[in-house]
Amino acid sequence: MSRNGTSRPGTGTTDVVVIGAGHSGLAMSAWLSAHSIDHVVLERGEIANAWRHERWDSLRLLTPNWQTRLPDYRYDGDDPDGFMGSADVAQFISRYAGFIGATVRTGTTVRSVTRHGDMFHVCTEQRGWRCQAVVMANGAHGIAQVPALAAKLPASVRSLSAKDYRNPGRLDDAGVLIVGASATGLQLADEIAASGREVTLAVGEHIRMPRTYRGRDIQWWLTAAGILDQRFDQVDDLVRARRIPSPQLIGAPRSLDLNSLTARGVQLVGRLVGLEGNTAQFSGALRNECAMADLKLARMLDGFDALAVRQALDISAGPERFAATRVDETPRIGIDLAKRRIGTVIWATGFRPDYSWLREPVFDQKGRLRHHGGFVAPGLYALGLNFMRRRKSSFIHGAEDDVRDLGSHLVGWLKQSPASRASARMEMRAGI
Repeated sequence: MSRNGTSRPGTGTTDVVVIGAGHSGLAMSAWLSAHSIDHVVLERGEIANAWRHERWDSLRLLTPNWQTRLPDYRYDGDDPDGFMGSADVAQFISRYAGFIGATVRTGTTVRSVTRHGDMFHVCTEQRGWRCQAVVMANGAHGIAQVPALAAKLPASVRSLSAKDYRNPGRLDDAGVLIVGASATGLQLADEIAASGREVTLAVGEHIRMPRTYRGRDIQWWLTAAGILDQRFDQVDDLVRARRIPSPQLIGAPRSLDLNSLTARGVQLVGRLVGLEGNTAQFSGALRNECAMADLKLARMLDGFDALAVRQALDISAGPERFAATRVDETPRIGIDLAKRRIGTVIWATGFRPDYSWLREPVFDQKGRLRHHGGFVAPGLYALGLNFMRRRKSSFIHGAEDDVRDLGSHLVGWLKQSPASRASARMEMRAGI
């Protein structure tokens, strides 16, 4: 058996199977190689597959290039303050695979993962693998979360998830309703409105955030304040923390907020709550949602100002504040899709990981993966999830610390005796 699980066709045996050859899976592969752990990396498509085939054309990272790094590898181009597009990210991850010498089995779709005694069985379309541990690094954006009421859309209205959307040129020449006003919804509304189409944006809870503050990128401030390094075991309500919407940012050196969109002609409505015939119904809480986002923004900036004074940071620009979100006195709570000539609804309502192949009792009543900072069950780990171990866990640069933590635990697990592993599994089952 050679490193990374190379063996004859049929059923192979290795120490660890890593599922997913994105940045998290490759970072774990680098850790395992450094500790001489036999493993195989399985990828359903190509390396960095989602970045190549499952993003809209103009998407860029919300983090600047200087923040893009993986273990022992970082951005070294001539535009540190720029933002990588999808193709650039795919190239960065592919170069990293070459840098660490990863042997990845591409075009290998996992069909099931089951535990049999002391081993896991990982079945793919081509072959099976027996291993002592599995790392699920297939990403947090496997499935677009489209609400059930999407089925009630009139047949004349096209329904797209944010994962299906590519560019305005592929849309019908008609109005567009975008549901969700976090980072994705905001960017799509901006791009589609620029194409000349009438855009309506349904806004619920959101996090307003400027691209820069006092001359520094907002990610610099979040790092300096220790916010991105905050651990999962340091928050009072972890469930809510993991569900907080992504901030309203764009991968460009400019801020984008709801005021920017209304200035462009985008109409704001509240959260979509129902569909009856041609009528879309919206919550009447739009003003409250926007006021709360403005309040939280002001509190965050107050904290940054206090940090600048407390640590005597070298910041030349003084404190600044942003205009309150402009909302109509009486926002619409109903729209006739036909009369408004809305031809497409885009669901920018978030994503969830795809673990449909995992045959283990590790899900809650709503089908969500139960884990403790990425530890799912004895010998079973997850990577790349939102606020998994730290607020930065879902970012590319967040993989470095998370892989170190989980990798150290995994190496220790492999060194345990069969009796110790059996005891750990019994304790886990007793806690279900």
